[in-house]
Amino acid sequence: MSESPPTAPVCYRHPGRETYVRCTRCDRPICPDCMREASVGHQCPECVDEGRRSVRPARTAFGGGIAGRHGYVTKALIALNVLLMVLSIASDRGGDAAAGGSGFGGLLGGDTPLTLWGGVLGYASYVPLGPVHGVAAGEWYRLISAMFLHYGLLHLLLNSWALWVIGRELEAALGRWRFLALYLIAGFGGNVAVYLFSAPNQPPTVGASTAIFGLFAAMFVIMRRLGLDTSSIVPVLVVNLVFTFAVPRISIAGHLGGLVIGALTAVVLAYAPRGRRTLVQAVGCAVIVLVLLGVAVFRTVYLLG
Repeated sequence: MSESPPTAPVCYRHPGRETYVRCTRCDRPICPDCMREASVGHQCPECVDEGRRSVRPARTAFGGGIAGRHGYVTKALIALNVLLMVLSIASDRGGDAAAGGSGFGGLLGGDTPLTLWGGVLGYASYVPLGPVHGVAAGEWYRLISAMFLHYGLLHLLLNSWALWVIGRELEAALGRWRFLALYLIAGFGGNVAVYLFSAPNQPPTVGASTAIFGLFAAMFVIMRRLGLDTSSIVPVLVVNLVFTFAVPRISIAGHLGGLVIGALTAVVLAYAPRGRRTLVQAVGCAVIVLVLLGVAVFRTVYLLG
């Protein structure tokens, strides 16, 4: 009695397809449609998925995801600033939103309804005997909104360029969410400093400079933590500080406040112990925010007292 000829193996996912290729991980037959290239040979889709689940995602030295290398948050922040500049120009009634204001010899724009609404203002009215506005009047959102508004196109371009240059580097080092936290906390800290040290009737202050000065300080801290040469960032810090004190109508309190808070936040992010890194970073950032809120409350009580 003759033996029946051996049958060719078939793909475990497509029984009608003969194949002599097997998954290098589970040894099941797989057809060309099911083959997934591996470091050695091919694997089936299930083994590839299982391998992805078992491999921990790559992290930066500070716990962030490698998606930060794409600079998505930096690009989104710049896009948001540009969008609000367009809205500010559209809301302008005096025609000087893009340029023609009093800053930089008239190169900066003037007030618009949007900057009046969102700028850091302690406690004042826009017009004599008008309604009182400001943080002390309950408009706490100003401590956040001010970092996304600008006086004119030149103001926007300068801050956007600085954010583009330094933001992508920090986002790649910290990851998306840690970088965003750093940016927001530094900007918030700079605006709290403006609120703390400005006179009640001082004009509103706007600009991303509070956050960007925090990024400058953070870059110095991160480079030191990684053992890198900081000689490239020190001149940038010095030039911007000289610029802050030398040019009229620049918020000294906002820049210095953002610088200090950005440095403190960066220390928390960079020096958190690896074993409990995320917890220490989250708690440390929360403590900084709570202290800033306490300072803002103290200033409000003082102004209303």
